[in-house]
Amino acid sequence: MAATGRRPLIAGNWKMNGLRSAAAELDKIIAGAQDLSGPVEIMVCPPATLVAAFVDRARGSAVVIGAQDCHAEPSGAFTGDISAEMLADAGAVAAIVGHSERRRYHAESDADVQAKAKAAWRAGLTAVVCVGETQFERDAGATLSRVERQLQESVPDGASAKSLVVAYEPVWAIGTGRTPTAEDVGQVHSAIRAQLRMRFGAEGEAVRVLYGGSVKPSNAKELLSVPDVDGALVGGASLKAEDFLGIAAGCHS
Repeated sequence: MAATGRRPLIAGNWKMNGLRSAAAELDKIIAGAQDLSGPVEIMVCPPATLVAAFVDRARGSAVVIGAQDCHAEPSGAFTGDISAEMLADAGAVAAIVGHSERRRYHAESDADVQAKAKAAWRAGLTAVVCVGETQFERDAGATLSRVERQLQESVPDGASAKSLVVAYEPVWAIGTGRTPTAEDVGQVHSAIRAQLRMRFGAEGEAVRVLYGGSVKPSNAKELLSVPDVDGALVGGASLKAEDFLGIAAGCHS
């Protein structure tokens, strides 16, 4: 990864987990992050209730704080929703959009995801756009066509290495303990890179593409060594500092 010039990113998606007491785990991540060798970036995306507190706690450290979602509008009568501007105001630097759980449980379309990515950019946040196929789509041989269509329709025009991170998460691997082979991951990441390069030129070459889906310390080194894998979007393993830092160490081990 070092040869590409793209700085590896290890992002933790805490999903709907974490009370104020979870700050103790963040403190362990912050302490361990400063000992990691090499130019790896560490991001923690807690639930919205903890974003501001985690930003304060991580200030001045090697850890940055992101968010897990945002609304497409900057403000308005959208009870329960949170705008990208509000997240930026709380100190977040990025927002995950289009995670498969949002697509599935909230029926978010590619158009919805693109609108949220635009909102993140409007607020000065990096959009972490998630793409990935279901088991049915994989069995049907439709992995690449599905991912390429999601990428085309979920990522707005004008993307740059600063404004966009792409996360490939095969839906069937999220939280299941199952992972595709390194060869499978490489094939999808190569296709994503080719589409980004074709659409955005040099900026597309510089956009980081993460792998996500049952990433853990035991498989991180192999997955992170695959060409065009620029880091990981980590779910359950990011809730424990030891596991999360172990994955980050895989960038250089």
